[in-house]
Amino acid sequence: MTDVCIVAKEGKRLPGDLYAYETAYRALSTYDATYPWENALAVETISLGTAVSLLNDLDWYLARVAADAFVRDPSVSETEWLSRPLARDLRDGDGDPEDRVNRLKVYGIEDGRLVDPTMVLRGDAQEGTYERAEYDDAVVVRVTKDEFF
Repeated sequence: MTDVCIVAKEGKRLPGDLYAYETAYRALSTYDATYPWENALAVETISLGTAVSLLNDLDWYLARVAADAFVRDPSVSETEWLSRPLARDLRDGDGDPEDRVNRLKVYGIEDGRLVDPTMVLRGDAQEGTYERAEYDDAVVVRVTKDEFF
């Protein structure tokens, strides 16, 4: 199963602000939403293609209420997430899921919220934990070269 995570913009609340749009509500109503972080909503889809399609369907609404959205596909990584553009590239066959990506966006977790996304260049391209000492934990999102620069 592939997870989709939507992170709320500052001052927005999920699911309320997203579900206020009837079309977004209908698109998400077939999924069981969870809230892994206070400012994020997650749903489980059946595949990378389904996850990308869902985010594409929600694009107009995400532009209004979301700061970020990303995907975690177990065929690529059990722990690291993929940015929307990277997930789209992999779905379209424009990337190799076996490639270890050096470009990352790393979120800190503070008081149960995703905070302070920081771009990081990982030197050895080995998957694993990435620590942000000033935070309780971290969430790693692989990004494309274009997103990084």
